[in-house]
Amino acid sequence: MNVIWRLMLLMRPVLGWMLLGSLLSFITLIANVTLMATSGWFIAAMAIAGVHGVTMNYFTPAAIIRFSAIVRTLGRYVERLITHNATLRILSQLRVWFYEQIEPLAPAGLESFRSGDLLSRIRADIDTLDQFYLRLLLPVVVALSASLVFLIFLALFDPVLVIIEASLLVTAGVGLPFISNRLSSYSSHRINQLNTNLRMHLVDDLQGMGELIIDGADKRHTSYLEDVSEELTRHQKRISQINGLSQGMVGLCANLAMWLILIYAIPMVQQAELPPAQLAMLALFTLASFEAIAPLPLAFQSLGEQLAAAKRIFNLVDRQPMVQEPIQEMPLTTDLTLNLFKIGYHYPQHQAGIDGISLLLSPGKKIALLGASGCGKSTLVELLLKFRSPEKGRLSLGGIRYEQLSGETIRSHISVSAQKTHLFNTTIRSNLLLAQPDADQQQLETACRLAMIHDFIEAQPEGYETVVGELGVRLSLGQARRLTVARALLKPAPLLILDEPTEGIDNLTAQQMRDNIIQQCPERGILWITHNLSGLEAMDEILIMQKGYIVERGKPADLVTKGGLYMQMQDHQRSLALSQKP
Repeated sequence: MNVIWRLMLLMRPVLGWMLLGSLLSFITLIANVTLMATSGWFIAAMAIAGVHGVTMNYFTPAAIIRFSAIVRTLGRYVERLITHNATLRILSQLRVWFYEQIEPLAPAGLESFRSGDLLSRIRADIDTLDQFYLRLLLPVVVALSASLVFLIFLALFDPVLVIIEASLLVTAGVGLPFISNRLSSYSSHRINQLNTNLRMHLVDDLQGMGELIIDGADKRHTSYLEDVSEELTRHQKRISQINGLSQGMVGLCANLAMWLILIYAIPMVQQAELPPAQLAMLALFTLASFEAIAPLPLAFQSLGEQLAAAKRIFNLVDRQPMVQEPIQEMPLTTDLTLNLFKIGYHYPQHQAGIDGISLLLSPGKKIALLGASGCGKSTLVELLLKFRSPEKGRLSLGGIRYEQLSGETIRSHISVSAQKTHLFNTTIRSNLLLAQPDADQQQLETACRLAMIHDFIEAQPEGYETVVGELGVRLSLGQARRLTVARALLKPAPLLILDEPTEGIDNLTAQQMRDNIIQQCPERGILWITHNLSGLEAMDEILIMQKGYIVERGKPADLVTKGGLYMQMQDHQRSLALSQKP
Protein backbone atom coordinates (compact mmCIF):
# COMPACT_ATOMS: atom_id res chain seq x y z
CA MET A 1 0.00 0.00 0.00
CA ASN A 2 2.92 2.32 0.66
CA VAL A 3 4.07 1.92 -2.95
CA ILE A 4 0.57 2.64 -4.30
CA TRP A 5 0.26 5.70 -2.06
CA ARG A 6 3.60 7.05 -3.26
CA LEU A 7 2.50 6.60 -6.87
CA MET A 8 -0.73 8.47 -6.22
CA LEU A 9 1.18 11.33 -4.60
CA LEU A 10 3.41 11.58 -7.68
CA MET A 11 0.30 11.95 -9.83
CA ARG A 12 -1.14 14.89 -7.89
CA PRO A 13 -0.25 17.47 -10.60
CA VAL A 14 -2.51 15.55 -13.01
CA LEU A 15 -5.31 14.99 -10.46
CA GLY A 16 -7.76 17.28 -12.28
CA TRP A 17 -7.41 15.38 -15.55
CA MET A 18 -7.69 12.05 -13.72
CA LEU A 19 -10.91 13.07 -11.96
CA LEU A 20 -12.39 14.43 -15.18
CA GLY A 21 -11.56 11.17 -16.97
CA SER A 22 -13.13 9.15 -14.17
CA LEU A 23 -16.29 11.28 -14.26
CA LEU A 24 -16.63 10.89 -18.03
CA SER A 25 -16.06 7.16 -17.79
CA PHE A 26 -18.73 6.93 -15.09
CA ILE A 27 -21.22 8.97 -17.14
CA THR A 28 -20.54 6.86 -20.24
CA LEU A 29 -21.10 3.65 -18.29
CA ILE A 30 -24.36 4.91 -16.76
CA ALA A 31 -25.54 6.02 -20.22
CA ASN A 32 -24.82 2.56 -21.65
CA VAL A 33 -26.67 0.75 -18.85
CA THR A 34 -29.57 3.23 -19.15
CA LEU A 35 -29.70 2.62 -22.89
CA MET A 36 -29.83 -1.15 -22.47
CA ALA A 37 -32.39 -1.13 -19.63
CA THR A 38 -34.65 1.46 -21.26
CA SER A 39 -34.49 -0.35 -24.60
CA GLY A 40 -35.54 -3.60 -22.94
CA TRP A 41 -38.45 -1.93 -21.16
CA PHE A 42 -39.53 0.01 -24.27
CA ILE A 43 -39.59 -3.00 -26.59
CA ALA A 44 -41.46 -5.14 -24.03
CA ALA A 45 -43.91 -2.32 -23.23
CA MET A 46 -44.67 -1.67 -26.92
CA ALA A 47 -45.24 -5.39 -27.49
CA ILE A 48 -47.62 -5.61 -24.53
CA ALA A 49 -49.46 -2.47 -25.64
CA GLY A 50 -49.87 -3.90 -29.12
CA VAL A 51 -51.24 -7.18 -27.81
CA HIS A 52 -53.81 -5.40 -25.65
CA GLY A 53 -54.58 -2.77 -28.27
CA VAL A 54 -53.83 0.19 -26.04
CA THR A 55 -51.82 3.33 -26.68
CA MET A 56 -48.78 4.49 -24.72
CA ASN A 57 -46.42 7.44 -24.59
CA TYR A 58 -43.45 6.32 -26.65
CA PHE A 59 -41.94 9.79 -27.08
CA THR A 60 -40.35 9.96 -23.62
CA PRO A 61 -38.65 6.52 -23.66
CA ALA A 62 -37.58 7.08 -27.29
CA ALA A 63 -36.01 10.40 -26.26
CA ILE A 64 -34.24 8.74 -23.31
CA ILE A 65 -32.89 6.03 -25.62
CA ARG A 66 -31.63 8.57 -28.18
CA PHE A 67 -30.12 10.77 -25.47
CA SER A 68 -28.39 7.77 -23.82
CA ALA A 69 -27.01 6.61 -27.18
CA ILE A 70 -25.63 10.06 -27.94
CA VAL A 71 -24.12 10.42 -24.44
CA ARG A 72 -22.59 6.94 -24.69
CA THR A 73 -21.02 7.56 -28.10
CA LEU A 74 -19.83 11.10 -27.45
CA GLY A 75 -18.85 10.29 -23.86
CA ARG A 76 -16.77 7.30 -24.94
CA TYR A 77 -14.86 9.45 -27.44
CA VAL A 78 -14.24 12.35 -25.06
CA GLU A 79 -13.44 9.95 -22.21
CA ARG A 80 -10.76 8.30 -24.35
CA LEU A 81 -9.27 11.71 -25.15
CA ILE A 82 -9.22 12.82 -21.52
CA THR A 83 -7.99 9.56 -19.96
CA HIS A 84 -5.22 9.13 -22.53
CA ASN A 85 -4.25 12.76 -22.13
CA ALA A 86 -4.05 12.17 -18.37
CA THR A 87 -1.98 9.03 -18.97
CA LEU A 88 0.50 10.86 -21.20
CA ARG A 89 0.76 13.67 -18.65
CA ILE A 90 1.42 11.11 -15.93
CA LEU A 91 4.10 9.52 -18.08
CA SER A 92 5.76 12.88 -18.65
CA GLN A 93 5.50 13.71 -14.94
CA LEU A 94 7.06 10.39 -13.91
CA ARG A 95 9.94 10.65 -16.37
CA VAL A 96 10.85 14.19 -15.34
CA TRP A 97 10.52 13.30 -11.66
CA PHE A 98 12.67 10.18 -12.10
CA TYR A 99 15.39 12.11 -13.91
CA GLU A 100 15.39 14.82 -11.25
CA GLN A 101 15.75 12.16 -8.55
CA ILE A 102 18.65 10.26 -10.13
CA GLU A 103 20.58 13.31 -11.34
CA PRO A 104 22.02 14.03 -7.86
CA LEU A 105 23.14 10.39 -7.69
CA ALA A 106 25.28 10.63 -10.82
CA PRO A 107 27.95 9.65 -11.44
CA ALA A 108 29.29 8.07 -8.25
CA GLY A 109 25.92 6.92 -6.92
CA LEU A 110 25.06 5.12 -10.16
CA GLU A 111 28.39 3.44 -10.88
CA SER A 112 27.17 0.09 -9.49
CA PHE A 113 24.30 -0.05 -12.01
CA ARG A 114 24.64 -1.38 -15.53
CA SER A 115 23.59 0.98 -18.30
CA GLY A 116 20.97 -1.50 -19.53
CA ASP A 117 19.45 -1.67 -16.04
CA LEU A 118 19.17 2.12 -15.84
CA LEU A 119 17.66 2.19 -19.34
CA SER A 120 15.13 -0.42 -18.29
CA ARG A 121 14.11 1.58 -15.21
CA ILE A 122 13.79 4.93 -16.93
CA ARG A 123 11.96 3.53 -19.94
CA ALA A 124 10.28 0.16 -19.41
CA ASP A 125 9.43 0.56 -15.73
CA ILE A 126 8.11 4.08 -16.23
CA ASP A 127 6.12 2.90 -19.26
CA THR A 128 4.63 0.16 -17.08
CA LEU A 129 3.54 2.69 -14.48
CA ASP A 130 1.77 4.87 -17.03
CA GLN A 131 -0.92 2.13 -17.01
CA PHE A 132 -1.46 2.54 -13.27
CA TYR A 133 -4.20 5.11 -13.83
CA LEU A 134 -5.71 3.77 -17.05
CA ARG A 135 -5.77 0.07 -16.17
CA LEU A 136 -6.04 0.05 -12.39
CA LEU A 137 -7.09 3.28 -10.71
CA LEU A 138 -9.72 4.34 -13.25
CA PRO A 139 -11.52 0.95 -13.49
CA VAL A 140 -11.60 0.56 -9.69
CA VAL A 141 -13.03 4.04 -9.08
CA VAL A 142 -15.65 3.69 -11.80
CA ALA A 143 -16.58 0.14 -10.73
CA LEU A 144 -17.13 1.16 -7.09
CA SER A 145 -19.17 4.29 -7.86
CA ALA A 146 -21.25 2.70 -10.62
CA SER A 147 -21.94 -0.49 -8.63
CA LEU A 148 -23.26 1.62 -5.76
CA VAL A 149 -25.66 3.39 -8.14
CA PHE A 150 -26.82 0.07 -9.61
CA LEU A 151 -27.53 -1.41 -6.19
CA ILE A 152 -29.48 1.67 -5.12
CA PHE A 153 -31.55 1.37 -8.30
CA LEU A 154 -32.37 -2.31 -7.63
CA ALA A 155 -33.29 -1.47 -4.03
CA LEU A 156 -36.25 0.46 -5.45
CA PHE A 157 -37.72 -2.88 -6.55
CA ASP A 158 -36.75 -5.51 -3.98
CA PRO A 159 -33.93 -6.07 -1.43
CA VAL A 160 -33.41 -9.63 -2.70
CA LEU A 161 -32.48 -8.26 -6.11
CA VAL A 162 -29.82 -6.16 -4.40
CA ILE A 163 -28.44 -9.23 -2.63
CA ILE A 164 -28.25 -11.23 -5.87
CA GLU A 165 -26.61 -8.40 -7.81
CA ALA A 166 -24.21 -7.49 -4.99
CA SER A 167 -23.13 -11.10 -4.43
CA LEU A 168 -22.20 -11.69 -8.04
CA LEU A 169 -20.69 -8.23 -8.49
CA VAL A 170 -18.42 -8.92 -5.52
CA THR A 171 -17.60 -12.37 -6.89
CA ALA A 172 -16.69 -11.01 -10.32
CA GLY A 173 -15.20 -7.71 -9.14
CA VAL A 174 -13.31 -8.84 -6.05
CA GLY A 175 -13.07 -12.62 -5.94
CA LEU A 176 -12.00 -13.14 -9.55
CA PRO A 177 -9.41 -10.30 -9.50
CA PHE A 178 -7.97 -11.66 -6.25
CA ILE A 179 -7.64 -15.16 -7.70
CA SER A 180 -6.33 -13.77 -10.99
CA ASN A 181 -3.74 -11.71 -9.15
CA ARG A 182 -2.58 -14.66 -7.07
CA LEU A 183 -2.31 -16.90 -10.12
CA SER A 184 -0.42 -14.33 -12.18
CA SER A 185 1.70 -12.63 -9.48
CA TYR A 186 4.78 -14.79 -10.05
CA SER A 187 4.54 -14.52 -13.82
CA SER A 188 4.04 -10.74 -13.62
CA HIS A 189 7.07 -10.37 -11.36
CA ARG A 190 9.10 -12.70 -13.55
CA ILE A 191 8.14 -10.81 -16.71
CA ASN A 192 9.51 -7.62 -15.14
CA GLN A 193 12.78 -9.36 -14.25
CA LEU A 194 13.15 -11.01 -17.66
CA ASN A 195 12.48 -7.78 -19.53
CA THR A 196 15.15 -6.07 -17.44
CA ASN A 197 17.67 -8.86 -18.03
CA LEU A 198 16.88 -8.91 -21.72
CA ARG A 199 17.47 -5.17 -22.10
CA MET A 200 20.67 -5.21 -20.04
CA HIS A 201 22.19 -8.04 -22.08
CA LEU A 202 21.05 -6.54 -25.37
CA VAL A 203 22.71 -3.22 -24.54
CA ASP A 204 25.92 -4.95 -23.42
CA ASP A 205 26.00 -7.28 -26.43
CA LEU A 206 25.36 -4.50 -28.94
CA GLN A 207 28.09 -2.35 -27.41
CA GLY A 208 30.55 -5.26 -27.40
CA MET A 209 29.44 -7.00 -30.59
CA GLY A 210 32.89 -6.75 -32.17
CA GLU A 211 34.59 -8.46 -29.23
CA LEU A 212 31.91 -11.17 -29.09
CA ILE A 213 32.45 -12.02 -32.76
CA ILE A 214 36.23 -11.95 -32.47
CA ASP A 215 36.22 -14.26 -29.42
CA GLY A 216 33.55 -16.53 -30.87
CA ALA A 217 31.18 -15.86 -27.98
CA ASP A 218 28.36 -14.43 -30.08
CA LYS A 219 26.54 -17.78 -30.43
CA ARG A 220 26.67 -18.41 -26.69
CA HIS A 221 25.23 -14.97 -25.96
CA THR A 222 22.60 -15.44 -28.66
CA SER A 223 21.60 -18.73 -27.05
CA TYR A 224 21.17 -17.00 -23.68
CA LEU A 225 18.96 -14.30 -25.23
CA GLU A 226 16.86 -17.00 -26.90
CA ASP A 227 16.40 -18.79 -23.57
CA VAL A 228 15.32 -15.57 -21.86
CA SER A 229 12.93 -14.78 -24.73
CA GLU A 230 11.38 -18.27 -24.55
CA GLU A 231 10.83 -18.00 -20.80
CA LEU A 232 9.37 -14.53 -21.26
CA THR A 233 6.97 -15.90 -23.90
CA ARG A 234 5.87 -18.70 -21.55
CA HIS A 235 5.00 -16.29 -18.77
CA GLN A 236 3.24 -13.92 -21.16
CA LYS A 237 1.22 -16.87 -22.50
CA ARG A 238 0.25 -17.83 -18.96
CA ILE A 239 -0.86 -14.26 -18.26
CA SER A 240 -2.98 -14.28 -21.43
CA GLN A 241 -4.60 -17.59 -20.48
CA ILE A 242 -5.48 -16.29 -17.01
CA ASN A 243 -6.85 -13.11 -18.55
CA GLY A 244 -9.04 -15.04 -20.99
CA LEU A 245 -10.33 -17.32 -18.23
CA SER A 246 -11.12 -14.40 -15.94
CA GLN A 247 -13.00 -12.54 -18.66
CA GLY A 248 -15.03 -15.65 -19.34
CA MET A 249 -15.83 -15.99 -15.65
CA VAL A 250 -17.04 -12.37 -15.54
CA GLY A 251 -19.41 -13.18 -18.39
CA LEU A 252 -20.58 -16.28 -16.51
CA CYS A 253 -21.28 -14.22 -13.38
CA ALA A 254 -23.21 -11.65 -15.44
CA ASN A 255 -25.42 -14.32 -17.03
CA LEU A 256 -25.87 -16.10 -13.70
CA ALA A 257 -26.96 -12.83 -12.09
CA MET A 258 -29.44 -12.21 -14.91
CA TRP A 259 -30.99 -15.71 -14.59
CA LEU A 260 -31.23 -15.54 -10.81
CA ILE A 261 -32.93 -12.15 -11.00
CA LEU A 262 -35.33 -13.47 -13.65
CA ILE A 263 -36.11 -16.55 -11.55
CA TYR A 264 -36.86 -14.33 -8.56
CA ALA A 265 -38.74 -11.64 -10.52
CA ILE A 266 -41.02 -13.86 -12.65
CA PRO A 267 -43.23 -14.80 -9.65
CA MET A 268 -43.41 -11.08 -8.85
CA VAL A 269 -44.84 -10.47 -12.33
CA GLN A 270 -47.32 -13.32 -11.89
CA GLN A 271 -48.44 -11.85 -8.59
CA ALA A 272 -48.75 -8.41 -10.17
CA GLU A 273 -46.04 -7.03 -7.88
CA LEU A 274 -43.93 -6.10 -10.89
CA PRO A 275 -45.12 -4.77 -14.29
CA PRO A 276 -44.28 -7.30 -17.06
CA ALA A 277 -42.25 -4.79 -19.12
CA GLN A 278 -39.90 -4.22 -16.21
CA LEU A 279 -38.86 -7.88 -16.28
CA ALA A 280 -37.03 -7.35 -19.58
CA MET A 281 -35.63 -4.10 -18.24
CA LEU A 282 -34.18 -5.84 -15.16
CA ALA A 283 -32.66 -8.63 -17.28
CA LEU A 284 -30.81 -6.25 -19.64
CA PHE A 285 -29.95 -3.91 -16.78
CA THR A 286 -28.25 -6.77 -14.92
CA LEU A 287 -26.26 -7.86 -17.96
CA ALA A 288 -25.15 -4.30 -18.75
CA SER A 289 -24.22 -3.54 -15.13
CA PHE A 290 -21.36 -6.05 -15.24
CA GLU A 291 -19.59 -3.83 -17.74
CA ALA A 292 -18.51 -1.85 -14.67
CA ILE A 293 -16.44 -4.68 -13.19
CA ALA A 294 -15.34 -6.38 -16.45
CA PRO A 295 -11.91 -4.60 -16.48
CA LEU A 296 -11.10 -5.46 -12.84
CA PRO A 297 -9.57 -8.95 -13.33
CA LEU A 298 -7.18 -7.56 -15.95
CA ALA A 299 -6.48 -4.53 -13.76
CA PHE A 300 -5.47 -6.58 -10.72
CA GLN A 301 -3.66 -9.08 -12.90
CA SER A 302 -1.29 -6.30 -13.99
CA LEU A 303 -0.97 -5.03 -10.41
CA GLY A 304 1.98 -7.31 -9.67
CA GLU A 305 3.94 -6.09 -12.68
CA GLN A 306 3.21 -2.45 -11.84
CA LEU A 307 4.21 -2.86 -8.20
CA ALA A 308 7.44 -4.59 -9.22
CA ALA A 309 8.25 -1.73 -11.60
CA ALA A 310 7.43 0.87 -8.92
CA LYS A 311 9.61 -0.88 -6.34
CA ARG A 312 12.57 -0.95 -8.74
CA ILE A 313 12.18 2.77 -9.35
CA PHE A 314 11.75 3.67 -5.69
CA ASN A 315 14.69 1.47 -4.69
CA LEU A 316 16.88 3.56 -6.98
CA VAL A 317 15.59 7.03 -6.14
CA ASP A 318 15.66 6.28 -2.39
CA ARG A 319 19.45 5.89 -2.50
CA GLN A 320 21.33 8.60 -0.67
CA PRO A 321 23.44 10.90 -2.90
CA MET A 322 27.18 10.65 -2.46
CA VAL A 323 27.29 14.39 -1.72
CA GLN A 324 24.94 16.67 0.17
CA GLU A 325 23.97 20.04 -1.27
CA PRO A 326 23.83 23.06 1.08
CA ILE A 327 20.44 24.34 2.20
CA GLN A 328 21.65 27.90 1.76
CA GLU A 329 24.62 28.43 -0.54
CA MET A 330 27.39 30.88 0.29
CA PRO A 331 28.23 33.44 -2.44
CA LEU A 332 31.60 33.08 -4.15
CA THR A 333 34.15 35.89 -4.07
CA THR A 334 36.29 37.07 -6.99
CA ASP A 335 39.14 34.89 -5.66
CA LEU A 336 38.66 31.47 -7.26
CA THR A 337 41.59 29.61 -5.77
CA LEU A 338 41.03 25.88 -5.37
CA ASN A 339 42.46 24.68 -2.07
CA LEU A 340 42.85 21.05 -1.01
CA PHE A 341 44.17 20.38 2.48
CA LYS A 342 45.00 16.81 3.53
CA ILE A 343 42.10 15.30 1.60
CA GLY A 344 41.32 11.62 2.20
CA TYR A 345 38.82 9.26 0.58
CA HIS A 346 38.55 5.48 0.53
CA TYR A 347 36.15 3.23 -1.38
CA PRO A 348 34.07 0.53 0.30
CA GLN A 349 35.36 -3.04 0.45
CA HIS A 350 38.93 -1.84 1.08
CA GLN A 351 39.48 -0.51 -2.44
CA ALA A 352 42.32 1.93 -2.90
CA GLY A 353 41.63 5.63 -2.46
CA ILE A 354 43.64 8.74 -1.63
CA ASP A 355 44.99 10.17 1.60
CA GLY A 356 46.65 13.39 2.75
CA ILE A 357 46.42 15.18 -0.61
CA SER A 358 47.10 18.92 -0.51
CA LEU A 359 47.44 21.37 -3.39
CA LEU A 360 46.65 24.97 -4.24
CA LEU A 361 45.41 25.78 -7.75
CA SER A 362 44.71 29.43 -8.51
CA PRO A 363 43.91 31.09 -11.87
CA GLY A 364 47.15 31.37 -13.86
CA LYS A 365 48.97 28.60 -11.97
CA LYS A 366 50.06 25.44 -13.83
CA ILE A 367 50.36 22.18 -11.87
CA ALA A 368 51.30 18.75 -13.22
CA LEU A 369 50.10 15.67 -11.35
CA LEU A 370 52.13 12.55 -12.24
CA GLY A 371 51.11 9.02 -11.45
CA ALA A 372 50.49 5.59 -12.90
CA SER A 373 47.01 4.19 -13.51
CA GLY A 374 45.20 3.34 -10.30
CA CYS A 375 47.12 5.75 -8.08
CA GLY A 376 43.99 7.82 -7.33
CA LYS A 377 44.13 10.62 -9.93
CA SER A 378 40.58 10.04 -11.19
CA THR A 379 39.26 9.86 -7.63
CA LEU A 380 40.86 13.22 -6.96
CA VAL A 381 39.10 14.70 -10.02
CA GLU A 382 35.72 13.42 -8.80
CA LEU A 383 36.34 15.03 -5.42
CA LEU A 384 37.26 18.34 -7.07
CA LEU A 385 34.00 18.25 -9.06
CA LYS A 386 31.99 17.39 -5.93
CA PHE A 387 30.89 14.05 -7.33
CA ARG A 388 32.15 12.58 -4.06
CA SER A 389 32.69 14.04 -0.60
CA PRO A 390 36.05 13.60 1.15
CA GLU A 391 36.09 11.56 4.33
CA LYS A 392 38.64 13.87 5.86
CA GLY A 393 40.48 17.07 5.07
CA ARG A 394 39.15 20.32 3.66
CA LEU A 395 38.16 21.39 0.14
CA SER A 396 37.42 25.01 -0.66
CA LEU A 397 36.93 27.29 -3.66
CA GLY A 398 37.63 30.99 -3.19
CA GLY A 399 37.89 30.42 0.55
CA ILE A 400 34.37 28.91 0.72
CA ARG A 401 34.22 25.28 1.83
CA TYR A 402 32.71 22.79 -0.58
CA GLU A 403 30.01 21.94 1.96
CA GLN A 404 28.71 25.51 1.57
CA LEU A 405 28.71 25.46 -2.24
CA SER A 406 26.44 23.56 -4.62
CA GLY A 407 27.96 21.13 -7.07
CA GLU A 408 26.54 23.17 -9.94
CA THR A 409 28.34 26.32 -8.75
CA ILE A 410 31.64 24.48 -8.32
CA ARG A 411 31.46 22.80 -11.72
CA SER A 412 30.57 26.10 -13.42
CA HIS A 413 34.05 27.40 -12.46
CA ILE A 414 35.95 24.23 -13.38
CA SER A 415 36.33 22.84 -16.89
CA VAL A 416 37.35 19.20 -17.19
CA SER A 417 38.54 16.83 -19.86
CA ALA A 418 38.16 13.55 -18.00
CA GLN A 419 40.01 10.35 -18.79
CA LYS A 420 36.71 8.70 -19.70
CA THR A 421 34.70 11.36 -21.53
CA HIS A 422 31.49 10.68 -23.40
CA LEU A 423 30.97 11.75 -26.98
CA PHE A 424 27.37 11.87 -28.14
CA ASN A 425 26.20 10.38 -31.42
CA THR A 426 25.82 13.74 -33.09
CA THR A 427 27.98 16.27 -34.91
CA ILE A 428 31.35 17.58 -33.81
CA ARG A 429 29.78 21.03 -33.46
CA SER A 430 27.02 19.75 -31.15
CA ASN A 431 29.53 17.89 -28.98
CA LEU A 432 31.61 21.04 -28.63
CA LEU A 433 28.64 23.29 -27.88
CA LEU A 434 27.86 21.26 -24.76
CA ALA A 435 30.59 23.31 -23.05
CA GLN A 436 29.35 26.69 -24.31
CA PRO A 437 26.00 26.63 -26.15
CA ASP A 438 26.32 30.21 -27.46
CA ALA A 439 29.86 29.82 -28.85
CA ASP A 440 30.36 31.10 -32.40
CA GLN A 441 32.39 29.48 -35.17
CA GLN A 442 35.54 31.47 -34.37
CA GLN A 443 35.49 30.31 -30.75
CA LEU A 444 35.04 26.70 -31.84
CA GLU A 445 37.95 26.92 -34.23
CA THR A 446 40.18 28.62 -31.66
CA ALA A 447 39.61 25.85 -29.12
CA CYS A 448 40.12 23.15 -31.75
CA ARG A 449 43.37 24.72 -32.96
CA LEU A 450 44.71 24.75 -29.42
CA ALA A 451 43.79 21.06 -29.11
CA MET A 452 45.37 20.28 -32.53
CA ILE A 453 42.12 18.87 -33.95
CA HIS A 454 41.01 21.72 -36.26
CA ASP A 455 42.97 20.52 -39.31
CA PHE A 456 41.43 17.05 -39.03
CA ILE A 457 37.92 18.53 -38.79
CA GLU A 458 38.47 20.80 -41.79
CA ALA A 459 39.68 17.81 -43.81
CA GLN A 460 36.31 16.08 -43.35
CA PRO A 461 33.73 16.56 -46.15
CA GLU A 462 31.19 17.93 -43.67
CA GLY A 463 33.65 19.76 -41.45
CA TYR A 464 32.20 20.63 -38.06
CA GLU A 465 28.93 18.95 -39.08
CA THR A 466 30.65 15.54 -39.17
CA VAL A 467 28.80 12.96 -37.04
CA VAL A 468 31.17 11.24 -34.62
CA GLY A 469 29.05 8.09 -34.16
CA GLU A 470 28.02 6.20 -31.02
CA LEU A 471 30.59 6.88 -28.27
CA GLY A 472 32.77 8.61 -30.91
CA VAL A 473 33.30 5.33 -32.77
CA ARG A 474 34.15 7.16 -36.03
CA LEU A 475 37.11 8.85 -34.38
CA SER A 476 40.43 7.37 -33.32
CA LEU A 477 41.39 7.42 -29.65
CA GLY A 478 43.68 10.39 -30.20
CA GLN A 479 41.10 12.32 -32.21
CA ALA A 480 38.40 11.71 -29.60
CA ARG A 481 40.80 12.79 -26.85
CA ARG A 482 41.70 16.03 -28.62
CA LEU A 483 38.03 16.76 -29.28
CA THR A 484 37.20 16.44 -25.58
CA VAL A 485 40.17 18.68 -24.73
CA ALA A 486 38.82 21.28 -27.18
CA ARG A 487 35.43 21.03 -25.50
CA ALA A 488 37.03 21.65 -22.09
CA LEU A 489 38.97 24.64 -23.48
CA LEU A 490 35.77 26.09 -24.91
CA LYS A 491 34.09 26.31 -21.51
CA PRO A 492 34.73 29.78 -20.01
CA ALA A 493 35.97 28.54 -16.64
CA PRO A 494 39.00 29.94 -14.79
CA LEU A 495 40.19 26.49 -13.67
CA LEU A 496 41.03 23.72 -16.13
CA ILE A 497 41.58 20.05 -15.29
CA LEU A 498 42.99 17.84 -18.05
CA ASP A 499 43.14 14.14 -17.14
CA GLU A 500 45.54 12.27 -19.46
CA PRO A 501 44.95 14.75 -22.33
CA THR A 502 47.75 13.33 -24.53
CA GLU A 503 46.72 9.67 -24.32
CA GLY A 504 46.60 8.07 -27.78
CA ILE A 505 48.35 11.07 -29.36
CA ASP A 506 51.80 10.97 -30.99
CA ASN A 507 54.59 12.75 -29.14
CA LEU A 508 54.96 15.65 -31.61
CA THR A 509 51.23 16.48 -31.60
CA ALA A 510 51.06 16.01 -27.82
CA GLN A 511 53.96 18.42 -27.29
CA GLN A 512 52.40 21.02 -29.61
CA MET A 513 49.02 20.74 -27.88
CA ARG A 514 50.62 21.07 -24.44
CA ASP A 515 52.58 24.16 -25.53
CA ASN A 516 49.46 25.71 -27.09
CA ILE A 517 47.41 25.31 -23.95
CA ILE A 518 50.07 26.55 -21.55
CA GLN A 519 51.03 29.55 -23.70
CA GLN A 520 47.57 30.56 -24.91
CA CYS A 521 45.76 30.17 -21.57
CA PRO A 522 47.94 32.21 -19.20
CA GLU A 523 44.97 33.36 -17.12
CA ARG A 524 43.70 29.86 -16.41
CA GLY A 525 44.71 27.63 -13.57
CA ILE A 526 45.61 24.24 -15.08
CA LEU A 527 45.87 20.87 -13.37
CA TRP A 528 47.61 18.64 -15.94
CA ILE A 529 47.18 15.00 -14.92
CA THR A 530 49.43 12.59 -16.78
CA HIS A 531 51.90 9.71 -16.55
CA ASN A 532 54.04 11.24 -19.34
CA LEU A 533 56.94 13.39 -18.12
CA SER A 534 57.64 15.11 -21.45
CA GLY A 535 57.26 18.88 -21.67
CA LEU A 536 56.58 19.56 -17.98
CA GLU A 537 59.37 22.13 -17.62
CA ALA A 538 56.87 24.98 -18.06
CA MET A 539 54.81 23.87 -15.05
CA ASP A 540 54.88 25.90 -11.83
CA GLU A 541 54.74 22.78 -9.70
CA ILE A 542 54.93 19.02 -10.18
CA LEU A 543 53.26 16.52 -7.84
CA ILE A 544 54.07 12.82 -7.99
CA MET A 545 51.35 10.50 -6.74
CA GLN A 546 51.71 6.83 -5.76
CA LYS A 547 49.07 4.56 -4.20
CA GLY A 548 46.91 7.51 -3.18
CA TYR A 549 49.68 9.62 -1.63
CA ILE A 550 51.76 12.59 -2.81
CA VAL A 551 55.28 11.21 -2.48
CA GLU A 552 57.20 14.07 -4.07
CA ARG A 553 56.46 17.66 -5.08
CA GLY A 554 58.22 20.83 -6.12
CA LYS A 555 59.19 23.04 -9.03
CA PRO A 556 60.57 21.19 -12.07
CA ALA A 557 64.07 22.63 -11.66
CA ASP A 558 64.16 21.81 -7.94
CA LEU A 559 63.07 18.21 -8.58
CA VAL A 560 65.82 17.79 -11.16
CA THR A 561 68.39 19.17 -8.71
CA LYS A 562 67.03 16.97 -5.94
CA GLY A 563 67.59 13.84 -8.01
CA GLY A 564 64.77 11.92 -6.36
CA LEU A 565 61.81 9.99 -7.72
CA TYR A 566 61.14 12.52 -10.49
CA MET A 567 64.64 11.99 -11.93
CA GLN A 568 64.23 8.22 -11.64
CA MET A 569 60.99 8.43 -13.61
CA GLN A 570 62.68 10.55 -16.28
CA ASP A 571 65.59 8.12 -16.59
CA HIS A 572 63.14 5.21 -16.85
CA GLN A 573 61.14 6.99 -19.57
CA ARG A 574 64.30 7.80 -21.55
CA SER A 575 65.48 4.19 -21.37
CA LEU A 576 62.10 2.98 -22.61
CA ALA A 577 62.22 5.43 -25.51
CA LEU A 578 65.73 4.26 -26.48
CA SER A 579 64.73 0.59 -26.28
CA GLN A 580 61.83 1.21 -28.68
CA LYS A 581 63.98 2.86 -31.35
CA PRO A 582 64.72 0.60 -34.35
